[in-house]
Amino acid sequence: MKNTNYSVKKHQTYRLLFFALLFCGTLQARNTNYVGAYLEGGGWALMPSGSKYGPSIGAAGSLGALYELQAGDKTSETKFLFDVGLGVHGGWTRFDANLASQMKIENATDLDGDSFDYIYEITSRKDAYTNIAAQVPLMIGVQHHRFYMLVGVKANVNVITRFKSTAVLNTYGDYYRFTENPNFAEFRNMPELQFFENLQIKTASLPTKWNLDVDFHLELGGRIGFLPEGTGFEVPRRDVEYRLAAFVDYGLLDLHTANTKPLAEAPSTYNATAAYNPDGTNLSMVQGVVMNDVFTTSGFAKAVKDATIGLKFTILFQLHQPEKCVMCSDSYKSLVPARGRKGGVQYEE
Repeated sequence: MKNTNYSVKKHQTYRLLFFALLFCGTLQARNTNYVGAYLEGGGWALMPSGSKYGPSIGAAGSLGALYELQAGDKTSETKFLFDVGLGVHGGWTRFDANLASQMKIENATDLDGDSFDYIYEITSRKDAYTNIAAQVPLMIGVQHHRFYMLVGVKANVNVITRFKSTAVLNTYGDYYRFTENPNFAEFRNMPELQFFENLQIKTASLPTKWNLDVDFHLELGGRIGFLPEGTGFEVPRRDVEYRLAAFVDYGLLDLHTANTKPLAEAPSTYNATAAYNPDGTNLSMVQGVVMNDVFTTSGFAKAVKDATIGLKFTILFQLHQPEKCVMCSDSYKSLVPARGRKGGVQYEE
């Protein structure tokens, strides 16, 4: 039988060796250091697997500072890249699932003493999320001529996450189990009994929690804003780089934590006295309806991951470093001028 653990460890060892060799090669090469900033934005979606919900639709962006090491000879057209940064990620996205949910108060009694089931029916539900996170990108790549590629990971530590839900609520009385006349099975649109049609309901913006988000990152682009050599000048200078790239982020971890909450909660008893209101303005039975964060409901999804596709702009400033000394060996010490001697400049032997 094949030893699975041994195979996994072997592949992990190969990966470690690869990155170790790459790191050693980077140290041996001539390095140039840059600091800069990045700005990125694009379409952002949450993708629940094993769920009735489809992917959400929204937008996200990031702003941050970074350090880049470019390894390679100064005149080389190919350089290896190592990037690490710190930034802020923010996004908004919404599920337009239009799923229906139903709740029931059984054996309620109306003002005439008749028994019925009070039904809550929620439709056209939409769930929106706002997220702000601290972002730490870590990437390696290669640059050839003006084009470059970076691959790596981004860790997003969630700082603020809030959700807001909207829906349409219908309530009615179901007398079917208590009458033999089908014409009196359901009573609808009777505000005095708190039977409402197409009532718009929503939750306030409420806090929620997400797990740590780690994304795989792929970035392809090139330097912009410079002219070919030989024109007498370049825009920008060699010590400043501007980049424009397309990127893809794909979540590697599950954002949500499974819970046992229902999609919505409502009052468990029907108050006939409170329901009696001839002007139809009494909302006591529907004001108690609560829509829970779908991430915390039972059976929402096996896992929730995110994906972003967009554009990224980067500006880099080269850190100046002293050039290597070319006349520092002992053989050149005799060329040091001896000051203060008569007869002009003389040289030490």
